[in-house]
Amino acid sequence: MMKRLVYLFLMVLMTACSSIDCPVNNTVATLYQIRNSDGTELKLTDTMTISTVRADENKVVLYNGRDSIILNKGIGISKFTLPISYSHPEDVLLFQFDNNDTDLHVTDTVWIKKNDYPHFESVDCNTAFFHTLTDVKYTCHHIDSLVINNPSVTYDYQTVHFYLYPKSGN
Repeated sequence: MMKRLVYLFLMVLMTACSSIDCPVNNTVATLYQIRNSDGTELKLTDTMTISTVRADENKVVLYNGRDSIILNKGIGISKFTLPISYSHPEDVLLFQFDNNDTDLHVTDTVWIKKNDYPHFESVDCNTAFFHTLTDVKYTCHHIDSLVINNPSVTYDYQTVHFYLYPKSGN
């Protein structure tokens, strides 16, 4: 009888364990690469700060105690990662470029349209949202072009989603 209880306990214990491990890298974000007009990777010489427009208020939230800066004073970078919203059909970003040598202070607005869909791996893991990028629009003060390279945004942190081409001479 005791031997049966031990076997039963072991069976219950083994079936209660999950064989699915939650992913270690569970951040869903977009990767941007800065490029020259010839397609080679470019290090940014201007200081770049990127802010977001809060979708719940539909306005820019800067300098009022609520931090909306998602990349602060990036300089000498050729790649950067930005978060993406979980459940809004469009993200609005403000790319501010500053050059202290020439007193250049320019802001471009970027609109990214996307489809969001939940990603579920196991009851033991948090639900994540993956995205499919569908369109990008932007102003052209400092940005020459911004193109979608890979529209699928998942846990893959090495895939470049956007190529950013600054205007030449910047």
